[in-house]
Amino acid sequence: MSDEQPARQPQGAPAALLNGLAILESFSIRRPALGVTEISEIVGLHKSTVSRMLHGLAELGYVQRERDGGRYRLGLSVLELSAPLLADLDIRDAGLEHLEQLTEVTGETSALGVWSGTGTIVVDQVASPHQVRHTQPIGNRYNQWNSSSVRVMLAYQPMKTVCELVDGGLIIPPKGGLTHELIQNELDEIRRTGVAMNKGFTTPEEFGVAAVVRDLRGAEIGCVILSAPSSRVELNDSAEDLQEAVRKTANDISARLGAPVVSENGQGHDSEESHP
Repeated sequence: MSDEQPARQPQGAPAALLNGLAILESFSIRRPALGVTEISEIVGLHKSTVSRMLHGLAELGYVQRERDGGRYRLGLSVLELSAPLLADLDIRDAGLEHLEQLTEVTGETSALGVWSGTGTIVVDQVASPHQVRHTQPIGNRYNQWNSSSVRVMLAYQPMKTVCELVDGGLIIPPKGGLTHELIQNELDEIRRTGVAMNKGFTTPEEFGVAAVVRDLRGAEIGCVILSAPSSRVELNDSAEDLQEAVRKTANDISARLGAPVVSENGQGHDSEESHP
């Protein structure tokens, strides 16, 4: 068998094309930089073939060589090639499967929201299978400061914009009112933890948690929202687990959209509309 025999036999496509794709596929988040020998071992091609193909891929911008030696990384042409696909993926297409998984794992209602400029609008929902549950109907708009879905989106708006929304009454403040210092402190904490919480702030029996979803540019384009009856969360002592599940789901949807990696209820349903 030749030393240059590829690891997989091409079927109906030129071997050189499939070998080039195999080289590109050898890079990953865990292996962002690779040398010729490493790639050769991964794809099953002789080092001379790998070296020759890397040279051609580098000329086209699909890989780039590190300045300090012989290791390679993916180049910007890979991003340009994927941009049309990523541009066609909206948050609903990218998110539904992950919402279904979130509800399956937690047993609670999950939803996707997008920011309208003055509030969060629900664009998709997967309802809890429990008889007693909170729901987030598609099309609902939330503009209360106490809603987790509102505060998590405000956390990534300019402070001047947030204060104007609150001071102008477009975002409804809590009964005790809000100072600019309190706004700053709460939003800082949301950015630090990655989630916003609603621990009975909108209604006594509601628990809500939300985390932002980012797009290819890293922009915050929406949020994952989970809502549940407070009594069930307290009974199961599940608040921290729900927070982590929402964070993970938001990160998974963001990854599906091409975002940069971020350092991490039968019959007679008693459904209440929630204000997460």
